[in-house]
Amino acid sequence: MPGETAAPCRHPGAPPDEIIDLVATAVKSLASDVAYLKSRGLTPQDFALALPAAIQRIRGSAAASNSDRRVFLADVFRHMADVGAITRFEVPQYGDDTVYRLYVKGLGSVAIIQKGCPDGRHSSVAWSAPDWAEETYLWWLCDSLQYEPGEHVAKGVNRLRNRFFSKEYIDAVDGVIFHNATCGTALRPCPKMGRAIAINERMVPPPCVWVMPERADGNDWNWDGSRIRKFPRLLLSAFGVGEEEVPLYTGHVGFLKGTRGTRTTISSRYGAGSTTTYRSDSR
Repeated sequence: MPGETAAPCRHPGAPPDEIIDLVATAVKSLASDVAYLKSRGLTPQDFALALPAAIQRIRGSAAASNSDRRVFLADVFRHMADVGAITRFEVPQYGDDTVYRLYVKGLGSVAIIQKGCPDGRHSSVAWSAPDWAEETYLWWLCDSLQYEPGEHVAKGVNRLRNRFFSKEYIDAVDGVIFHNATCGTALRPCPKMGRAIAINERMVPPPCVWVMPERADGNDWNWDGSRIRKFPRLLLSAFGVGEEEVPLYTGHVGFLKGTRGTRTTISSRYGAGSTTTYRSDSR
């Protein structure tokens, strides 16, 4: 599938489209099963009227809430503070943009913008880098199984590419992170579980982090992954990744403009000799 190689993990239980279509058909067919509906205290009219709202309720109960995501991120940042990777952090106030401020000795402040699944416009385009941040990152907390993780990342980077080259925006992020409580579970097995650590009684693997390009004149933006940022080293150090190993676990996003249009590369690294790359073209 397009984009799945943008990340090193897969959803082993993600059903194919044809199975999803069969389930959707089965659910819709219940509307004509009068006897079954009657046994549940429903009429066909009741079922048809309430079905959309019921699906939304099921989706809502199955997906992680925003408060769950905040707790997960706060647990990670608290661990980073406990091991000295950061000095302290500030959580956003409810109602404000979900931007965490991490204080780092010798660097200053790092902004972490909490977002959901990256394929949505709000999670990839609707943000602004705060003036106080030395480095800014989008942290995608996505528990959706609709696409493979790499497809989610590729869709998000595609939107970020359009924003990167748009004259409407003057700010940019230094990197993107794809990581949430699903990572390392049976729903999303992680090839980095050998480096997992215990955070709040849960085994958490190191996050997938990609350094983004810097806006500059030319036709090549971080295509070879030569841009280095400081926060990935701090983040990975909290998971026991030594400084000499950081390049082995830090991915990058690059753009290249040529006769074929603007090309995108998303390279993920997850250990010595372990790399997966996705490339796409856009005219």
